[in-house]
Amino acid sequence: MALDSLVARLVAIGRRLRRIERRELTEFRRWIENTNNLIHLTILLFVPLLIGGVTVVANALTELSFLLFPPLASGTYTLFADPEGQYASPVKFVGGLTLGALAGWAALELTLLVSGSPTGRFGVLPASAALSILLTGGVTWALQVEEPAAFSTALLVLVTDRATPQAYVLSVAVFGTLVAGVFYVWRGRFYEKRARYLYSTVAADDRVLVPMRGPDWAAEATAVFGSRLAAAHDAGKVVLLGFVDATDEATAPAVRERLDRVADTVADGVACEVVVTEGDPITATLRSVRDTGCDLVVTPYEADDGTLTEYVRGVFGGPEDAIAFRSATGRRDWRRVLVMVARPGDSAHAMIDFAARLTGDGGDLSVCTCISREVERRPAETRLANLVETVERPAETRVARSAVTEYLTANAGAYDLVVIGSSGDRSAASRFISPPTFERIGEIETDVAVFDRGNP
Repeated sequence: MALDSLVARLVAIGRRLRRIERRELTEFRRWIENTNNLIHLTILLFVPLLIGGVTVVANALTELSFLLFPPLASGTYTLFADPEGQYASPVKFVGGLTLGALAGWAALELTLLVSGSPTGRFGVLPASAALSILLTGGVTWALQVEEPAAFSTALLVLVTDRATPQAYVLSVAVFGTLVAGVFYVWRGRFYEKRARYLYSTVAADDRVLVPMRGPDWAAEATAVFGSRLAAAHDAGKVVLLGFVDATDEATAPAVRERLDRVADTVADGVACEVVVTEGDPITATLRSVRDTGCDLVVTPYEADDGTLTEYVRGVFGGPEDAIAFRSATGRRDWRRVLVMVARPGDSAHAMIDFAARLTGDGGDLSVCTCISREVERRPAETRLANLVETVERPAETRVARSAVTEYLTANAGAYDLVVIGSSGDRSAASRFISPPTFERIGEIETDVAVFDRGNP
């Protein structure tokens, strides 16, 4: 018995560790979906390996100067820190570094002809340093290959001792090209396609469970909405979930007949199944999600005195992604969609992905964030640019200096649908002080989708 008890405890510990591992992996995946986190992690891990690899090659060539590496390292950081920015061009990177070294070499030769050999601790003529910077700025500006690290190579070529200036210029060009090549491959094969590798909703959230609750018109509108989301993926399907009273068996046939009728109207090329369940609605819904293999729940929006009902909160607390859809117009097509994001991360990417599915190639997708101070505008614009880069269609970005509710009141009417987050990642104190946005938009006459990230 003691042995059996020990084995049981070990099995329980193993299961607990696996749950912790899955939870940690999920948290890490969501953390890295933030583009800023991905870039910083790349800089922290990948850039040192790249510089280390370049050093291994350079060490085999004893005539190279170590002064090659400071500008190479700073330039590499500039490339990877802002992959779509002003300086994120392999041509500018290599051209700037090389022209800087050439300008420094030219300045050195010219000043040596005029002033003779340099003196002083570093053996550099002030005129050489000044002229190298002047030539570098002029040449890189004229050729439009301005690169901050170019000024480093322009100065460092003046103090090369183990290598001739010619060798320094050549090494800058060769190793700069090597780094630029690696960056080009990383950006094209991974960074620009990061949605495919990192963002789970791009490959998932295509098997949609729709609890048929509330008035018939609201449930049917929600079913149509769910089918549109599922239709964006080839493997998409919709499961309509009906609820019956276990004590009243006579209601089951009528419920199923209603679901079959709705399934015929919303299928539109998407596989549609019908499931009838009983018991506690929240428990039954979460059980049905698991049994049907669905990875997204789209439920009709339900509110009581401006707050979500217990059922919707229960669905939002489940392991899978969920959307509470409020139909204000009875619309069956959403071609102009506004996504309101508060911060970058997995929820923002998911909302944008859903909006892109609905608008299709010919629709209008807008992504907006609100700020309280003008100094926040530039960082907010960068965050939105990083977010919309992951969708393969044009998307408008807006930064509004306004309260979210005020902005929606003034602009929501221009759209078919507004997508907002559930604020599930906010603390209880934060929600108490400032209620979630979706609890304050009851007067907006536009369809609203409230998204909540699952809790595996």
